Order: sequence, then structure tokens, then C-alpha cells
Amino acid sequence: MPLSEYEQRVLEQMERQLTSDDPRLANTLAPRGGRRPVVRYAVAGGGAVVGLLLLVIGAATSLPWLGAAGFVVMFAAVGFAFATPRREHTGPQGTVAPDGTVRPARRGAAPTKKQGFMSRFEERWDRRRDGDGR
Repeated sequence: MPLSEYEQRVLEQMERQLTSDDPRLANTLAPRGGRRPVVRYAVAGGGAVVGLLLLVIGAATSLPWLGAAGFVVMFAAVGFAFATPRREHTGPQGTVAPDGTVRPARRGAAPTKKQGFMSRFEERWDRRRDGDGR
């Protein structure tokens, strides 16, 4: 059942208020991707049909290698249809500032070197001794 115009306006108003009140939560709740593209399903369907055709021709002509190839093509097409598409961006996209703006993550920055337990412990000890207190 579709929403009435009044309900749609109220929902939009609530979304705007959530975005202004708590931008981090609004950014977290924002939808991340849509439906799978139709082209992906069309290519997978075409591959499945071609694979089935090869399988039937291979069985009809007593060519087991052609039937096996058809099965592999069908299996790959179904796997392609149900596999999740690769994401364009990996890793953190940025940080959300308290005012709601998103600062992009630094690209190409050198990865931070992991410190061992003892080196972190010594670093904290030195900070405490110097009066930092954390």
C-alpha cells in the first residue's frame, strides 16, 4: 500500500530532522547500493542458456567434453548471477566530522606500522611519566 502525500511529507521531514540532529547516524542508516543490475542477470541468463545448449548438443552427439564444457558454462553463469558485484571503493571512505561533513580518507598513505604490546606499553609509560596522563 503506497504512502499518502501527507505521510510522504512527514517521512521526508523526519529524515531531514534526523540528518540535522545526528548526521553520523543518518550517514550510517543511508542505503548503500541498490538492486542488482538487470544487465548482470541478462548476461547470466544468456550464459546459462548457452551452457544448456552445449550440454544437450554434447549429449546428443556423444561428445562428453562438449557436455562437460556446457555444464561448466552453466555453473559459471549461475555463479556470476548470484555473486556479489565488486565494490568500487574498499576500506574506509572517510571520517564524519561532528558537523556532519565527510572528510575523504587519504589515498596512498603509508600503512601504519603495527606496534607490539611492549612498545605500546612503554610509550604509554613514557607519556604518563612526562605528565600527559593518558
